[in-house]
Order: sequence, then structure tokens, then C-alpha cells
Amino acid sequence: MNKNKKRFEHHSKDYKDIREFPVTKDTELLEFLLATLKDQSRNSVKSLLSNHRVSVDGAPISQFNFKLYKGDVVIISKNPIRRKTRSNLPIIYENDEIIVINKPSGLLSIASDKEKGSTAYRMLTEYVQQKDKHNRIFVVHRLDEDTSGVLMVAKNPKIQQALQDNWNDLVKSRGYYAIVDGVLEEKTGTIKSYLKKNSQNMMYSSKKAGDGQFSVTHYKVIDETSNYSLLDVHIDSGRKNQIRVHLGDIGHNVIGDDKYGKPSNPIKRLGLHAYELELVHPLTGKTMRFVAPIPKEFNQLFPNFKGKNK
Repeated sequence: MNKNKKRFEHHSKDYKDIREFPVTKDTELLEFLLATLKDQSRNSVKSLLSNHRVSVDGAPISQFNFKLYKGDVVIISKNPIRRKTRSNLPIIYENDEIIVINKPSGLLSIASDKEKGSTAYRMLTEYVQQKDKHNRIFVVHRLDEDTSGVLMVAKNPKIQQALQDNWNDLVKSRGYYAIVDGVLEEKTGTIKSYLKKNSQNMMYSSKKAGDGQFSVTHYKVIDETSNYSLLDVHIDSGRKNQIRVHLGDIGHNVIGDDKYGKPSNPIKRLGLHAYELELVHPLTGKTMRFVAPIPKEFNQLFPNFKGKNK
């Protein structure tokens, strides 16, 4: 386990026995629990909240009138869920509508089947609730667990919906640094294919039209050694594991990516970092650009590259 994963690791016993309930319409938490847990008394349901055994999408919630929205997942744990005081969050930007962070490698964006507690969603929920217990955040997009970099969340459902409804049109640039095994013969290029998920939840690439979602990845070599290449990568589409699959397609796997190949792992983490997100605000029309500096681990291999931070 790398140090970032260890840093955000939770005690698995907190989630040893859980039940999940999807929310199908906007409501309040106590009302939802009473309607869902019909075999339990009102006092019994209230005790789940007062004993800190309820979370929403992995973030612990105890207030009865906490607002739920369609698409949320309410999780009931066998054991109390400990709240954590968050400090030194890697916040890049925050206003009344959004928060942008530099997500560490090894941290999930949101809860998954295997991990409910240690997520960016939980960290940020607990952060905004330090100001007001009724505050919450809303997922706009995601980064892979082992990919670091720019991650945006919304503070209200209106801005979340406005961003998600027109995400591909609003986003003007999604830039990544990728370190891959080997030296590329073609220093710039564009990779196009159709990406599709198989039964093992792995993405695979197809050249057959319509066999998956059409995906486009552009790359440029910006530094190299005798064994590794540092790429500036931009994507026209944001598919699951897109960059990792596409770079593997041209025979240069992202270092540390044992999911799609067997590359070396000299920096003890995945060599992928989302350094830039530029988009147009859906309501004001203003262009916003957020940048996360190149990780210090990347400079172990490329000490002279300082990143495109301006």
C-alpha cells in the first residue's frame, strides 16, 4: 500500500456490515429512513442517526432533516461511524457554488462497492459541515482512485445539474501529465477508439464503430529519459480509464498501472495527474481555469520539469 493510500485508510471494521438504500426522490433523511425501514419503530430509526450509524454516499450524517436528492445512496452501518476533523485540505479554489481540490493519489472520488469511508466526497462533506451541519456537496465529475489532480464538486444541486447537463460543451481543456514506460517514436499523436466495459469491470478498446463510446486522446512528449516519457495529455471525452487504455494501445503503459499492463513502478504510485481543468461557468459564461502543480513524485524522474501552472 502506498503512502497516500495509507494516509486516507479507514478502519474497515466501521463498515464490516452495511446496508445500502438508493434514494429515488427528493426528501429528508428521517422521512426516508422511516419509509424504508418499515419494520423498525420511529425511536429505533432515530437511534440509528443519534448513534452515528447512517451515512449519505459514505459521509456520516446525524441530523434528521438533512436534505436528500434523487441519486443519493443512504448507508446504514453496523457500527458507529467516526467523524473526523479535517485540516489542510488541498483546496485549490472555493466560492459559494463550487470547491476545487487537488485530489491525492490513492483516494476515491466517491464511495464504491468496496470502500465507503475514505473518499474525497466524505472529506469535503465533513469540511463544509464544519460551517453548517446542513451543508453538503454534489458530485460533478470523478477521477480514478490512483489518479491525482483537479477535482471539482458543487455546493448546491442547481449548479451541479447545470454543469453535468452540459459538461462536454462547457469544458474547454482537460490536461493530464502521464508518465509512461519507454521512449515514444512519435512525439505527438492522437488516439481514437471505442471504449467499452467488460464483465470484469475493465475497459477495452475497439476499432469497430459503435462498439462502445467513441473516445479521443491527444498526447505530446514534453520530457523523456532513456526509460520513461512524460506526456502532456488532453482528452476530448472523459471515459473511465480512457488515458490508461489508450496509452496502453500504443504500447506505452502508464507507470504503476498494473490494471492494464505490467509496467514498472519507480515512483510507487500511478503516473497520472490531472493538472488542468478549464471550463465555462454554465450560468455566468465566465471562463474558469484550475491548475494542480505537478506531484513531487513525478519530479523524481523529471527533476527539471516544473509544470504548466500559469
